[in-house]
Amino acid sequence: MSLEQKIMADLKTAMLAKNEAALRSLRAVKAAILLAKTSEGAGGELKEEEETKLLQKLVKQRKDSLEIFQQQNRPDLAKKEEEEIAVIEKFLPAQLSPEELKAAIVKIIGETGAASPADMGKVMGVATKQLAGKADGKSISLLVKELLVK
Repeated sequence: MSLEQKIMADLKTAMLAKNEAALRSLRAVKAAILLAKTSEGAGGELKEEEETKLLQKLVKQRKDSLEIFQQQNRPDLAKKEEEEIAVIEKFLPAQLSPEELKAAIVKIIGETGAASPADMGKVMGVATKQLAGKADGKSISLLVKELLVK
């Protein structure tokens, strides 16, 4: 079952349950999928890794908005973003725990022979490919930076 089919099935369920948060989130995902499918070069179908990137992008946008709303003391808007993040993350592959992420990055640093912060680009290139969908780029970057500074 493709992501689009899963979204449509969940959308029907959310409509029947009158779940506003799920409806809002699923409609946003559906719109993003349709936009991606009709954009240049997509060929009408999305590959699994493209779907994952799309979902990660939607979650990242909501996390950025959540951070802004929390800084501006807007708990009402922050709550909506948190609800949407929870719904969208159900469609993403399981994320690595901080310990698993650190172990994977230590292994990648060993494989690439990186020794200083100047080698961050080498490590990030390999890490983002290997950990795509399993961790967000921001946490990968922070951890790589931390490990290379030591």
